[in-house]
Parts: sequence; C-alpha cells; structure tokens
Amino acid sequence: MWIDLNADLGEGFDDVDAALIEVVTSANVACGFHAGGEMTARAVCSAAAARGVAVGAHISYRDRAGFGRRELGVAPEVVAAEAAEQVGALAGWARSEGTFVSYVKPHGALYHRASVDAACADAIVAAAAADAGGLAVLALPGSELLARARAAGLAAVAEGFADRGYRPDGTLVPRGDAGAVLQAEEAVRQAVRLAREGAVGSLCVHGDTLGAAALAQRVRHELATAGIEVRPFA
Repeated sequence: MWIDLNADLGEGFDDVDAALIEVVTSANVACGFHAGGEMTARAVCSAAAARGVAVGAHISYRDRAGFGRRELGVAPEVVAAEAAEQVGALAGWARSEGTFVSYVKPHGALYHRASVDAACADAIVAAAAADAGGLAVLALPGSELLARARAAGLAAVAEGFADRGYRPDGTLVPRGDAGAVLQAEEAVRQAVRLAREGAVGSLCVHGDTLGAAALAQRVRHELATAGIEVRPFA
C-alpha cells in the first residue's frame, strides 16, 4: 500500500514551510490569490526541487482579505481565467527553480464550490487540461471536480484530510463549527484509517493548522509503522 502526503505551502508561514517540505511528498503552492506570491512560491519550489517533492498549483478565488475562504460566487468564465492565470504564473516560477507543476488543487471556498458545482469544476478542469499533457487534479472523493477531471481524461486523485472533521455524508465539517479541526491524536488515527481504506490517494495536512509540521511528522511515522509507503501521486 502507498499514499501521498500533501500540505498547503507558500501561504506566508515560512518556518512551517521549511519543516513541512522535509516531510510531505507533494506541496500545494499558493499562487498569490489567497496568500503568498512570487517570492514565497519560488522558495517552496526550490526546496521541493531539492527534495523530490511534487509541486501543485493551489489555486483560489482572488481573495487575500478572506484567505480564499469566502464564497465569492464569481462566474465560471472568471474561475477559468483566474485558474489559468495562477497555474501559468506558478509554472513559470517553478521552471526557474528547477521543477515543474504536476497537479492542480483548489483552495478553500473554491475547493468546496467545485465539489458540487459542475460549471465551476469544468472551469478548473479546463485550466488543468490546457497545460501540455494535462495536469492531474486533486479533489474531494465523490465530487464534481473529480468526476469532471476523469471525464476529461486527466489523472484525478481523491484526497482525504488528516486534520479536518468529516460529516456523515463525507463532506467536511465547516470551519468555525465544533469538530472542524481535529486534535493531533485523532488526526493521526484518521490519517491511518483513510490510508488503509484505500478510498483516497493523497492525505492533506493544512499548513495553517496549529502544530502542522509536528502533525505531519507523526502522520508519516504512523503510516510507515502501518506498512504504508508514502510517495508522490504525480
């Protein structure tokens, strides 16, 4: 058995980035719309290149004030244009640091909208497919985004969350609600369970979760103890 371990990086938490890049196998790099920018993205890409960590475009609504976690309801054509802009920018920065973008993962409100909104999902898929050869897409199991990416012939990988609580229907507990972010012990148990069930190909630890680096280290250790290899999906 194997699984990918990803984290959201380049969001301005430099010390956390430096620690997480030593543990994860895929880095979701902020492209400047919800956080970060060229300098932070280049730093993550450089570190990823040195360590063999896959680089993904962590695209978002244009919403730095709300950290990309507000539903803006912009038109699908705007989503498509802004997704393409972010992927293109990160691709250039990555190339300059000796690596490349291999996948796309939406952030925050855009991630949740693309899970249920087919038109929004199609817009993101269009940006991923426009890259030569097509980029992989990381998305919630059972989501519109996962289905639309597969229909377009892209590699589509279901993602589980180590540090987030789930509702009975498989959706995430909204941030701000009780149980939205799990404590470390529960997060580690959930990560191993998700990996063992085999329903997801990648596990995420959020870079802005308190103690993210230590949590990622524990998750990776427990996965290895359970006989589960950790390696990039893309």
